[in-house]
Amino acid sequence: MLWKLLMRSQPCKLCSLRKVLSAPKHRPILPCFTYTTDNQSKKENKTTVEKLYKFSVDIRKIRRLKEWVLLEDETYVEEIASILQQLGADETAVASILERCPEAVVCTPAAVHTQRELWQSVCKSEEELVKLIEQFPDSFFTVKHQENQKLNIQFFQELGLRNVIISRFLTTASSIFHNPVEKNKEMIRILQENYLNLGGSEANMKVWLLKLLSQNPFILLNSSAAIKETLEFLQEQGFTNFEILQLLSKLKGFLFQLCPRSIQNSISFSKNAFKCTDHDLKQLVLKCPALLYYSVPILEERIQGLLKEGISIAQIRETPTVLELTPQIVQYRIRKLNSLGYRIKDGHLANLHGTKKEFEANFGKIQAKKGRPLFNPVAPLNVEE
Repeated sequence: MLWKLLMRSQPCKLCSLRKVLSAPKHRPILPCFTYTTDNQSKKENKTTVEKLYKFSVDIRKIRRLKEWVLLEDETYVEEIASILQQLGADETAVASILERCPEAVVCTPAAVHTQRELWQSVCKSEEELVKLIEQFPDSFFTVKHQENQKLNIQFFQELGLRNVIISRFLTTASSIFHNPVEKNKEMIRILQENYLNLGGSEANMKVWLLKLLSQNPFILLNSSAAIKETLEFLQEQGFTNFEILQLLSKLKGFLFQLCPRSIQNSISFSKNAFKCTDHDLKQLVLKCPALLYYSVPILEERIQGLLKEGISIAQIRETPTVLELTPQIVQYRIRKLNSLGYRIKDGHLANLHGTKKEFEANFGKIQAKKGRPLFNPVAPLNVEE
């Protein structure tokens, strides 16, 4: 299925390539602006194009990606550029923002001013705000649901989330701000209720909740029915409330984004691959919760990749977290360890798995140990007097 989808996408990529190759090397002359779409000839807004040129914006890029902006009768190029400049954006930054998010010029100045005030309420300075807009212009210029944004920002602040986390939500998880604040409040209540039902303590609930939200804000987009269904399924699989709470924390709430059927498929595959009992499999899952999260094709690819490197099923069972690494990362790390004479297939996988930082630290220790000369504390020193 994935291969078919990729094949279907190729003509689009080829079309884009042809457009790039056929694009003129020099800026076209301005007087005539026409664009044909859906068999209808529409005239570009000459004023919009000229003003964008004034700010050194690449018009060809906009024509290629979002030509509809140039066909709009009413735009606010100078006003939007002025707002960005007032925040401290230089000429290069303004051009980059308008090229990557040309729909910014169809936003009314009033809406953008409101958006600026909302985002500034969680930013330390205008300089920080400009950097966020440069990195995530699409998120900033999505100026719908501003009243929801305002109420949700206030709610998250009251909940105890730091402004730096809320600003990250605005840029990378903006959809949660489109929810009515009542919906987000209800989901928070459901999470708190389930946390307590699973044996969590009232004293630790706030810390647990804030950590969960900061790791995965998209959990707010789930439904109460989906959460209930997933929890009941895990209980049917023999996991205790305490173990489910562990899985929920380790998987950062992504567990609720999976359907029971998907989890069941992954469990069945892992049980067959590792030739283990239900009890043994449960212990493997508690060591590596990703066994529930990864789909069967991903698990199969990663196990096969490890086997090709000479690693046995027994070694994987001993250190299942190695399955969190892609085959490419596994190959890279094994080559690095081999360069020091460390044969991973003859030992355990403790030095192979972990984050990039953890691996580099372990690699440095092995490297230092290999290069350190042996020292005999009782051997006489040959000192010339």
